[in-house]
Amino acid sequence: MKGRILGILIVGSAAIAGIGVWYLQVHAYYHEVASPHMELTSAATGQTVRIPVDGANAIDARSSPLRYRACFTTTQSQAVLATAHVAYEGAVPLNAPGWFDCFNAAAIGSALESGEAIALLGLAGIHEGVDRVVAVFGDGRAFSWHQLSKEHRN
Repeated sequence: MKGRILGILIVGSAAIAGIGVWYLQVHAYYHEVASPHMELTSAATGQTVRIPVDGANAIDARSSPLRYRACFTTTQSQAVLATAHVAYEGAVPLNAPGWFDCFNAAAIGSALESGEAIALLGLAGIHEGVDRVVAVFGDGRAFSWHQLSKEHRN
């Protein structure tokens, strides 16, 4: 009987710890970014410039510079953005929490590989060793995330 109680306590403690870790990773540290604006790095000046956006929805977390994700639409065409701003080589979108359902890293990554979307530099060094990347689709949908800069990737 004592072994059964001890087993239940161990399994119960492990379940509570597991739920706690899951909650901390998926929900606890994220916060919604109030009135997010989007910037891209100009190819002509190297400075960031704001681009027009509608329906921006963004999340971030203080626990890691890589947790930023954003979804929005822009009225500027993909061709204009590609010409006027710095392209980003090696863009790989990072997964977002499941509850932030406007951001699908696998679909964005596939679109970047196929050429349906283009990757542009939002801001180099937004945090030490981290760049903000923006992917823009031909229909105006756009997504942004932070990823390790080229110098910090393996």
